[in-house]
Amino acid sequence: MRPVLLVDVDGPLNPFAAAPHRRPEGYRTHRFLTPSWEATERRRLAEWGLPNKRVKPLRVWLNPAHGQALDALPFELVWATTWEDEANAFVAPVLGLPELPFIAWPSPRDEPGGGVFWKTPEIVAWAKGRAFAWIDDEITEADRAWVNEHHNGPALLHRVDPRCGLTSNDFATLTAWATGLR
Repeated sequence: MRPVLLVDVDGPLNPFAAAPHRRPEGYRTHRFLTPSWEATERRRLAEWGLPNKRVKPLRVWLNPAHGQALDALPFELVWATTWEDEANAFVAPVLGLPELPFIAWPSPRDEPGGGVFWKTPEIVAWAKGRAFAWIDDEITEADRAWVNEHHNGPALLHRVDPRCGLTSNDFATLTAWATGLR
């Protein structure tokens, strides 16, 4: 059984923290009006007293080469993003990825404390001891320590710089980790 690669969208695939008008090389701009983004923005506009204002689509930078590169990794791919199934509808087609399973997050989201990211306990519960690598821009040493203490299997928590997105070094790290499990 291959390990699982848990993929976050914003940060690893969408380098949202790059300079606003300096799209990283290899990325293309997309404008998505996903149902969850539209609902969130409508609530925000209503709170600001602007319920009839048009909701602007979300700007997303994606590198179409990442789909093939992710698919070539020795992993089973799973979305671990707040986009949930919307990643299949909007991101996967741009990257040329098939529909992937996704982790459905609880609502409300509980912060475990101690600097541990809210996704971390959910990912460990979802993995059920299975080997996994997780790419996200919010991973910290607190998350690594939490996983080491609570997960009964190999795990790689790999932070991706949200100013750059996935790089060749990230792909090399993931490949080396997965092949080292064999």
